[in-house]
Amino acid sequence: MITAREVELVWHDLTPRLLEVRRVEQLTPGMVRVTFGGAQLDGFSYGAPDDHVKVFFPEAGAELPVMPTLGEEGLEPPPPGAPLPIFRDYTVRFVRKEEQELDVDFALHGHGPGASWAAQATEGQKLGILGPRGSTMVPLTFDWYLLGADETALPALAAWLEQLPAEAHINAFVEVANEDERQPLAREVVWLFRDRGESLEKAILKTEIPDGDGYVWVAGEATGLKPIRRHLRGQGLNRDWMEIDGYWKRGVVNLDHHDDDE
Repeated sequence: MITAREVELVWHDLTPRLLEVRRVEQLTPGMVRVTFGGAQLDGFSYGAPDDHVKVFFPEAGAELPVMPTLGEEGLEPPPPGAPLPIFRDYTVRFVRKEEQELDVDFALHGHGPGASWAAQATEGQKLGILGPRGSTMVPLTFDWYLLGADETALPALAAWLEQLPAEAHINAFVEVANEDERQPLAREVVWLFRDRGESLEKAILKTEIPDGDGYVWVAGEATGLKPIRRHLRGQGLNRDWMEIDGYWKRGVVNLDHHDDDE
């Protein structure tokens, strides 16, 4: 049982699932929402705003992705000479269990497998997913919440805004390329536009930390988060109530979620 100020990690069973694209929606010029569906979503676990799955993409010219093999210790390497799975981590945006549907928002930045696939996604295509491995269950009873995200973490921040109670005191910042990348959210946020020289770092470093017990969740490009992490740790905040995650890193092909090294 979660007490008033206890953050709990809840583990889920890992089940590979092959899903079919049901709908594709262009949210902004740089973000696409893909709705996946299928009977294999039965039993899918979703618990926290930043729950993420590994999404498996087909090779160029292939219809189906290479799916992972699970053993007692988790993912097993493929046999020698077998094709390697192509996958990236993505946040779960919505789950509609009765409709057997799951939404994933894809940021169309760069030329990686996720962005390239999402740019041409059409109804009927198939992808694989694995996860979530676990959910970080944060109490909804803190005195305040400080949230921050770039495009890659915006789906998680949007879910935070939907799940927090109406009376929650929230300071939320979203850094995107330009004003065209704004999208409707459940609460008011401060939009930061890189083409105007605005950034999460500048905004959060100028933010006054409220009194009382608060929870911090900030995610985005790993290098840019380092000064934010140092600054907030220097404010004497409880590190157990702080999650600052690198979702990607410039120059790195694939970075798992929750890279929070200094």
